[in-house]
Amino acid sequence: MAFEAIIGLEIHVEMKTKSKMFSASKVTYGELPNTSLSPVDLAFPGTLPTVNKRAVINAIRVSNALHMSIDNVLHFDRKNYFYSDLPKGFQITQNDRPIGYEGYMDIETSNGIKRIGIERLHLEEDTCKQLHSWDCSLLDYNRAGIPLIEIVSKPDLRSGEEAAKYVEKIRSIVSFLDVSDGKMEEGSLRCDVNISLREIGETKFGTKVEIKNLNSIANVQKAIEFEIARQEAMILNNEEIIQETRRFDEATKSTILMRVKTDSVDYKYFPETNIAPIKLSDEFVKEAIETSPELAESKLIRYKELGLSDYDASILISDKDISVYYDEALKTGASYKLVANWVIGDVQAILNKQNISIKQFRISPTRLGELIKIVESGKISNKQARDVFNKMLESDDDINKIIDSLGASQISDTSLIESLVKEVIDANPQSVVDYKNGKDRAVGFLVGQVMKKSQGKANPALTNKMIVEELKRR
Repeated sequence: MAFEAIIGLEIHVEMKTKSKMFSASKVTYGELPNTSLSPVDLAFPGTLPTVNKRAVINAIRVSNALHMSIDNVLHFDRKNYFYSDLPKGFQITQNDRPIGYEGYMDIETSNGIKRIGIERLHLEEDTCKQLHSWDCSLLDYNRAGIPLIEIVSKPDLRSGEEAAKYVEKIRSIVSFLDVSDGKMEEGSLRCDVNISLREIGETKFGTKVEIKNLNSIANVQKAIEFEIARQEAMILNNEEIIQETRRFDEATKSTILMRVKTDSVDYKYFPETNIAPIKLSDEFVKEAIETSPELAESKLIRYKELGLSDYDASILISDKDISVYYDEALKTGASYKLVANWVIGDVQAILNKQNISIKQFRISPTRLGELIKIVESGKISNKQARDVFNKMLESDDDINKIIDSLGASQISDTSLIESLVKEVIDANPQSVVDYKNGKDRAVGFLVGQVMKKSQGKANPALTNKMIVEELKRR
């Protein structure tokens, strides 16, 4: 008996807007509890919600990136349930008319490209954060009201690998669109998995199990793979699969029962009475889409058109901030290839060594581009540039001042290099014989000798050229 998994994902994306979904309170992370809130967030009597325009623009942009139809009338509803993390006793969300609906996304798997249908994308507000101790639960309302988009896939995923690729691409989209930082470890992107098994050839779905609040892409894949194995073993042992909610335990790499679902919850949705339907003009929707930041897929195409290799281009788009840094450095006019080499090599090495992000990196992209242009001009060599680079990590002085302080200027004076070339060749007559006999390594040896005599300051390319010319004359 062979089975296939039927998997659907619900992804909550916390937006990094300046203010909350329905109030003017600041959106913060890591601040002291209950310091970023207002009477609206606490649902004081007489307070009224106002819709965050930027959150609506963000939702339109993500919907467009997911090839979704966009509702031109904004409707909000009340989702009614009593729980301690809901200040109002209900959540303002979208039920029957989500802002985005019927879309898709292509993911690249080990079996090729697969299209995943996306059922809906809707706007809502986040709940407050609960901190549990042995004798009480504490409530931090800083998170209450932060704008969310919830993206609900169709049950088109069939494996842990596919689900991981799907989440990875959603995270890339919301990050590159500047909608969210996509940090799963901080809760700004949260994933719930719905999974059931059925015998291959069957059309009817099996009993669905939900896995809540997965906090990393790796855990999404691990949790699904464990759950597939767990359910398959139960079916083969003639055990009944029960509709339940489970969590993933990282220590045991297994899913653990949280609660059993005896029936579906009735949230008693009805239209949000304090927010009238809002008509979104065609111009508003069009402008939101046309002013969207560039997506990773678009950058990948552009980088490859520049002439970068698939590998270099894919490394640069693996992190939105890295790609932004690269693009800014290119504005100086430096070589696209040399900038890529420096960003992927030297810059990334410092980030890894210091365990920092590119936003914390001391050297601005403009200064890096200027350094690379100086190398291209022949004023300093690549080796000297790395000495200057290391000094730039400590100092904000003008690059030319740093070069002078290190005595790093490259010798490009042809008469001076010519005299060094002749001196070295005269001292190594065997190299002339080797060159005449077709041993090209003789040139490299002689270049090394000139560089040694010039204390590494001779222009390597010019030196190589002049050595070859002198050897041909002998």
